[in-house]
Amino acid sequence: MTEQKPFRFLAYAILVFTLIFLLNLTGFIFRPVGTLIAAIAVPIVGAGLLFYLTNPLVNLLEKFKIKRIYGVLAVFIILISVVYFSIYFIIPPIQEQFARLSDNAPAMVDSFDEIWQLWQNRQEYIPETIEESIENVINNIEDYFEQIASSLFGFIGSLFSFVFSFLLIPFFLFFMLKDSGKFIPFATSFFSKSKADSLETLLQNINRSLAAFIQGQALVSLCVGIMLYIGYIAVGLNYALMLAVFGLFMNLIPFVGPWLSAIPAVIIGFFQDPLIGLWTAIIMIVAQQIESNLISPNVMGKVLKVHPLTVITLILAAGAIAGFLGLLFAVPAYAVAKTIVSHFYHVYTDQKPVGHKNLF
Repeated sequence: MTEQKPFRFLAYAILVFTLIFLLNLTGFIFRPVGTLIAAIAVPIVGAGLLFYLTNPLVNLLEKFKIKRIYGVLAVFIILISVVYFSIYFIIPPIQEQFARLSDNAPAMVDSFDEIWQLWQNRQEYIPETIEESIENVINNIEDYFEQIASSLFGFIGSLFSFVFSFLLIPFFLFFMLKDSGKFIPFATSFFSKSKADSLETLLQNINRSLAAFIQGQALVSLCVGIMLYIGYIAVGLNYALMLAVFGLFMNLIPFVGPWLSAIPAVIIGFFQDPLIGLWTAIIMIVAQQIESNLISPNVMGKVLKVHPLTVITLILAAGAIAGFLGLLFAVPAYAVAKTIVSHFYHVYTDQKPVGHKNLF
C-alpha cells in the first residue's frame, strides 16, 4: 500500500493541473462567479481582520462572566468610538497636512534645483551619466508629486464605490464574534470521527496562525506609528501626523514597508532643514531597530517562524502579481498555505498531525 502512494500522489497532481488548464480555457464561464466573489470578499476580509483584532477582548470579557452578546456589543461601542475619534480628530489634520504638502511641492522642487545648481557650479567635472540622471529627477519630481496626489485621490474615489461593501462589514463582524465557537464544530460535523479530529486540528492551527500574525502585526505597526509621531514632533518635522500614519500603515508590509515609509519622511526633512532630515533618518533607524529586535521577533520569529528571505521573496512576488493587496496578504496567505501543506504531509505520511508549537 505504501508503494502505491507516490503513484497516487502523481495521479492527483496530474488531475489538479489538468483541472487548472481546463478552467483557464473556460474561464469566461466562471467570470460572473468571480465577480460575485470579489463583491463579497471586501466585507468578509474586512470583518475577518476586525474579528481577529477584537475577538480576544470578547473572550476576556466572557472570562469575567459577561455574556458573549454583551461583550460583542461592548466591542462595537469601542469601534464606533474609535471611528468617531478618527473622523473628527485625526483625518482632518491629515487632510490639511497633505494639502499643504501638495501646495509646497513646487517650492520644494525649486529649492532642490537651486541646491543642485549651486553644487554643480562648484564641481569641475561631473560624470555625464550622473548629471543627466539628477537633471531628469529634477525635471520630473513635480510630476511625481502630482501623480502621487492623483493616485491618492483616485484611491479615495474608488473607496466610495465600495461603500456598500464596507457597510456590510459590521453585520459580518457581529455574527463572526457572536458565533465564533460554532464554525469548527459545524465544519467537522460532515466527516467521520478520525477525519473530523484531523480537520479540527488543521482549522485550529490556521486560526492560531492568522490570529498571531494579524494581532501581532497590528500591535507592531501601532507601536511604530506612535514612536515615529513622537520623534517627528520632537525634531520639528513638518507634516508629522501624516508621515507617522503613513509609516504606521506601511509597517503592515513586513520588512519592506518600514523602509519605504522612511523615504518621503527623510526627503521632506532635508527640504525643511538638513539637520532635521538627518534627525528624521536617525529616528527611522532607531524605531526600526526597536521594532525588528524587540517586537517583531516575537511575532514573525517565535509564532510564524518564517525566514526573512522567504518573506522578502513572497513580498516581491506578490507585489508584482497583485499590487498593494499582494504586499499586505502575502505573508498570512503563505502561513495558511504552509499550515495546510504541513498538516496533510503529516497525515499523508501516516505521522502524527502537526501541532501548533512545531507547526513552522
